[in-house]
Amino acid sequence: MHVIFGATGKVGRSTAAALRHEGHAVRAVVRSPAQREMLTRIGCEVVTGDLGDEASIHRALDGAQAVQMLCPLPHRDPDPADSMRRMIDTAARALRAHPHLHVVALSDYGAELDADTGITMLFHHLEAAFRDVAPRLTLLRSAEHMQNWARVVPVALATGRLPSLHHPLDRPFPTVSAHDVGIVAARLLTDGSDEGQVRIVSVEGPRRYDANDVARALGDASGRDIVALALPRGEWTETMLRAGLNANHAKLIVDLYDAQNTGRIDVEAGTERRFGTTGLRDVVAALVSTINA
Repeated sequence: MHVIFGATGKVGRSTAAALRHEGHAVRAVVRSPAQREMLTRIGCEVVTGDLGDEASIHRALDGAQAVQMLCPLPHRDPDPADSMRRMIDTAARALRAHPHLHVVALSDYGAELDADTGITMLFHHLEAAFRDVAPRLTLLRSAEHMQNWARVVPVALATGRLPSLHHPLDRPFPTVSAHDVGIVAARLLTDGSDEGQVRIVSVEGPRRYDANDVARALGDASGRDIVALALPRGEWTETMLRAGLNANHAKLIVDLYDAQNTGRIDVEAGTERRFGTTGLRDVVAALVSTINA
């Protein structure tokens, strides 16, 4: 039995579908019974659980041989970093009681760094916590998801300007489709893991892109003239506050892009590498189609 936490997210759904396609038994963990329909349809056993509830984690792991762990940043929380750290610590306590499990933990590029990386610092905490409790551990570090551009696509379609925190606009950065991350995660879950050895795998897309590439792909998909706009550094926080984020969440993002734009966040040398097959244009076209629909 393979257990998938975060099964209703883009990566989790992709992992579950890939495992079911290969005939593996999958237990999908959802927070609400209303989320179970799609997962039931593809043959998953669906259970409710919450990474903030240790008892529900134990129930979800009963009888499992492998588990995919995703600890998401709580977007509407007044202190998302503190809440995510508590979630990670709760998950780690539960995993300690299941040492036979192969744990595939979803992490981020740059998680090896221990300071000043914003959201990525939380994945540094996750990796450290899980190393202490999971004898069979695979860390899957993902580049930035291409689907994250969905947050600003409506603005770009309305104004012809694609706001970007990637500076400069012509600097290529690693990125990957969430769907491809799920496919790689499914393969790693079925690979198994040797006890006492932490396996680190880094995944990104078939090539690197810059913000200008994103704008061109969006223009081609929408049939409009769209150019990338480097949002001035001094306007980042205010822009995010206007978009509904709180100050704590905004600071995590600012710190992340400061680190990324200075070249600190990238694939760690010496890690295993995987490359997805989905190109940026396909992802952007799907985003535009969804918005138009």
